[in-house]
Amino acid sequence: MTKFEEFENVIARLRAPDGCPWDRAQTHMSLKNTCIEEAAEVICGINILDQTGDADNLKEELGDLLMQVVIHARIAEEEGLFTMDDVIQSIIDKMVRRHPHVFGDSDGPGTDGSQASWDEIKRQEKQGKEWTEEYLPDAFEEAKELIEAAKKRKGFDTKKAE
Repeated sequence: MTKFEEFENVIARLRAPDGCPWDRAQTHMSLKNTCIEEAAEVICGINILDQTGDADNLKEELGDLLMQVVIHARIAEEEGLFTMDDVIQSIIDKMVRRHPHVFGDSDGPGTDGSQASWDEIKRQEKQGKEWTEEYLPDAFEEAKELIEAAKKRKGFDTKKAE
């Protein structure tokens, strides 16, 4: 068993009927605040690494962010939506598709590895799904609000001195 599989089993156990009441109660919606908070803490870990050379905080925070991915995938599996394997296969497919200069036909489109090639491949992938972009401005606004709420929970003053 890999460490990842072991971790998936830990999350499944936490979500089991005789697991942790808090973990069992979580939903995609209820985890939004911890998801954004953990992402911010990864940024903190990167900054600590950059400024001090100490990687311990980044390692810990990446684990916390990974928990967000695994618990969301577990909830989705319980709801019959998709599995962690589906999530992993999706990102594998995307990375291979967006890197034809590494994985594909060396004479095909996008083989120069440029940002323009990446953008064109991404544009083609999104055809027929353009409507999803309409949700992004609200998501960015919600993310800002969730960050402000996280700062308050952590005890940081969110108002600048005047």
